[in-house]
Formats: sequence, C-alpha cells, structure tokens
Amino acid sequence: MNFMMNIPGLEAEEMLFLQNITNDLSEEQKKNFIMLYSNKRKDPQTILIMCLIGFIGVAGLQRFVLNQVGIGILYLFTGGLCLIGTIIDIVNYKQMSLEFNQRVAIETAAMIKMI
Repeated sequence: MNFMMNIPGLEAEEMLFLQNITNDLSEEQKKNFIMLYSNKRKDPQTILIMCLIGFIGVAGLQRFVLNQVGIGILYLFTGGLCLIGTIIDIVNYKQMSLEFNQRVAIETAAMIKMI
C-alpha cells in the first residue's frame, strides 16, 4: 500500500525523495512517518501565496514560514530587499518548499528510526 498518496499536493520529485528515505522502514514506521511528515511539510502553493503577500503587505512571510527567521527579518525591514528578493522567491518558491520539505523528511525519518 502506498501511503504517499495520502499527502495532498505531493509532486513527483518529492515523492521519489520520500520513497528513497522510507525504503528501510517497516509498514508501521511508514504510517507514522507519513502522519508526522504531512503535518510538518509546507505546501508550495502556501509559499507562493506568502510571497505574493509581500507585494501588497508584509514582505518576508514566506521566509518565516520556512523557518528562515534571519532572512525573514531582513525582508521585513527592507521591503523584500526592495522587492527584488520577493520576486526571486516567487520564481523559486517550489525549490524553496522542496528543500524545506526534504530537511523535514530527513529529520522525521531519523526520529521514526529512533522510536
């Protein structure tokens, strides 16, 4: 049974990464992994919306959501680095969320293996 299908908005690259990381887990561990991971992961569409909010409101929200507090504060006080950083984040929002989700997956898998 493929538990990965229970995660909404999962793209092919992320799914392959998750399958590689969970190969050596038992079925019960995979269920626990998916439950924990799906609660921690960030949807790329949410990151895009946060980037777009930077144009009309508070810049840097996407960085706070991705636990990049230092850059988030910098964006907040500089207007998204005069909107240039915000534009770059809009272009790279999928990669930013994928990198965050990969870090979360590695941490979650390590935690599941310890249990």
